[in-house]
Amino acid sequence: MVKTLMTGRHVHPLLLVFLFFALLAWSAPGLAQSPSQLLIQGKNALSVGDIQTATDLLYQVPPPTGQGDDGSFVQSRMLLARMFFSIKDYEQAAQACQEILNIYPDNPEATNFLASIEQLSRPPYVQFFLDTLKFLPALAKGTVMTLLLVVLTILISPLGGLLIALGRISSFRPLTMLCWFIIWIFRGTPLLLQLFFIYYALPTFGLTLKPMTAAILGLSLNYSAYLAEIIRGAIQSIDYGQTEAAKALGMTYWQSMRRVIIPQTYKRLMPPVGNEFIALIKDTALVSTIAMVELMRSADLLFNTYFNITVLVLAAMIYLAMTSVFTVIFEKIEAIVGAYENR
Repeated sequence: MVKTLMTGRHVHPLLLVFLFFALLAWSAPGLAQSPSQLLIQGKNALSVGDIQTATDLLYQVPPPTGQGDDGSFVQSRMLLARMFFSIKDYEQAAQACQEILNIYPDNPEATNFLASIEQLSRPPYVQFFLDTLKFLPALAKGTVMTLLLVVLTILISPLGGLLIALGRISSFRPLTMLCWFIIWIFRGTPLLLQLFFIYYALPTFGLTLKPMTAAILGLSLNYSAYLAEIIRGAIQSIDYGQTEAAKALGMTYWQSMRRVIIPQTYKRLMPPVGNEFIALIKDTALVSTIAMVELMRSADLLFNTYFNITVLVLAAMIYLAMTSVFTVIFEKIEAIVGAYENR
């Protein structure tokens, strides 16, 4: 056939046309390639770090026609979006996602990725404000539960601590030993272990408590034990002559305690009691381990869902706000109960 195409020294025109198209196909390999082939070559170029070649090849993948799409177009544009995102060219990355959404408006991958790009493109203070609006309602619900636990414990534990303290200094030996044992148990074991025992171990003895009940019981018993020693120290710091004077007036032991001794301990009690209740606000985070959804549990759930540190910052700010408010309250109470000493 070559002989028929060549006559003497002259080349047949058909041979020249064939050579021209062969050279054109060799010099522009992507011209006649399918979208899937272009996608594969783009991936290979990207894998070896040839970003410019990968960009050119991936952009050559055409939009789907009426014959359907094998997915090459979407994959090519998502590869481009991720590539531009990695080099922090957010504008080009958003443009690649938008090309997909122009054809497939409901594509979840492009939609989510475009949202991430827009999020990073915002100023930090704007993003923090938007995250705050998003997470604050859930954290507020947890805060309400935390405050409820704190308030109930504050109402119960001082009364329990006072009774244990009076029993501890009583002359009735069995009562003294019982109160000493209670203090020894609850001061000598971790609060977390006590919560576990109340919520998980008591059901084996036939007593099943709800998380809220178990949390209040555990916190109240633990803080009653600590407050008992604080109250006992405050009572015993009052000069014994006060007790003798009350007896001389015909008061019984309990009357002297209620009318003379305990009122004088208020000023001395407030600083350590205030410290205990401020610590209580933070210790409420431990009840998240027994299925209580309070502030710390809410923050943990949100963080594990969104992996956004704004949640932790907001939780820390709420804890700081609560402890600051309680600090001011106890300082005011201390000033009021100690007013007679400052005269």
